[in-house]
Amino acid sequence: MKTYRKSIAIVGCGFVADYYLKTLPFHPGLKLLGVMDRISDRASNFAHYHGISQIYHSLDELLADPQVEIVLNLTNPSSHYAVSQAALAAGKHVYSEKPLAMEMWQAQELANLATEKGLYLASAPCSLLSETAQTVWKALRENQIGTVRLVYAEMDDGLVHQMPYQKWVSESGIPWPYKDEFEVGCTLEHAGYYVTWLTAFFGPAETVTAFSSCLIPDKQTDVPLDVNAPDFSVACIKFASGVVARLTCSIVAPHDHSLRIIGDRGILGIHDSWYYGAPVYIRRSLNIGRKRLEGVWKQRYPLVRKAPKLGYRGAQQMDFCRGVAEMAEAIAHNRPCRLSTEFSLHNNEIVLAIQNALETGCTYKMTTSFESIEPMSWAK
Repeated sequence: MKTYRKSIAIVGCGFVADYYLKTLPFHPGLKLLGVMDRISDRASNFAHYHGISQIYHSLDELLADPQVEIVLNLTNPSSHYAVSQAALAAGKHVYSEKPLAMEMWQAQELANLATEKGLYLASAPCSLLSETAQTVWKALRENQIGTVRLVYAEMDDGLVHQMPYQKWVSESGIPWPYKDEFEVGCTLEHAGYYVTWLTAFFGPAETVTAFSSCLIPDKQTDVPLDVNAPDFSVACIKFASGVVARLTCSIVAPHDHSLRIIGDRGILGIHDSWYYGAPVYIRRSLNIGRKRLEGVWKQRYPLVRKAPKLGYRGAQQMDFCRGVAEMAEAIAHNRPCRLSTEFSLHNNEIVLAIQNALETGCTYKMTTSFESIEPMSWAK
């Protein structure tokens, strides 16, 4: 395949931006032109730390640069819609941090605008492109556990408000934005890590039956919260393929990022989706006499390839730039992006359906869909 090089610019130099910069060297097809942040000192400090020469002083200045092909939107979630809309209107492709938008009408409008202008629009997370996710997908295509009936996916992170989160800083010294994180809520922040896997594996969702709640309203912060977003949610997702998944998100229950895919001939699972090289296992059961021993035989299923060492420390080992690189390669070779606009829109709708089920519990019928996507070429 021919080499490519696409120019990107970053809007938003907050906590997550360091993770993108740390994994950028793994993708020579991406050329970073410059950065911009509404807080000028933050942009300056970030650029100085990472040796970036170009600092845009406004979003308009960045969008007026004809060399910028892809805008990497790393702003606060409440700004995702406005920044992505402006970038698309200016004729730029957009890769946005999650969620694509805080309201479904906003996400749909962005999708319509991208389609109208013939632009690519995609949203994080890109962990579906990880070695672990691609390995799980390969095992499913090989029918390693027979017909899949049920999935249990967990995204629980413990009592975050009791952790020393005020001491959490990124490599360049940006504090963890705890007020924003608590006000957005763990569902919008984290559900996508497994939602994107499940829709890729099992196709579009038909219905989402969900319940969410804010169990700890004040989070004991030194700055009052303006929004009491759900800190716990649980959803049962029915896919068009017939598979049903239960997804739980919380910043209350003990840390658990496990995935268990239950089939007629075994259980396919991992322990943590935040590690691109997390081992994949299959558990099988045995019948002995009148007893059934569930999952007693555990075997490793080999990764499709070794995950790279990412060169940073933290609660995860994820190649944040891999989704941007996938988009850039798709643009360069005029092919569909695996994290397509329709795929991103559908996943955004699922996550919002869970988030918005606050205290009521409801069954939500999906309105969006997407065409099936391809696994990575190195995972076939």
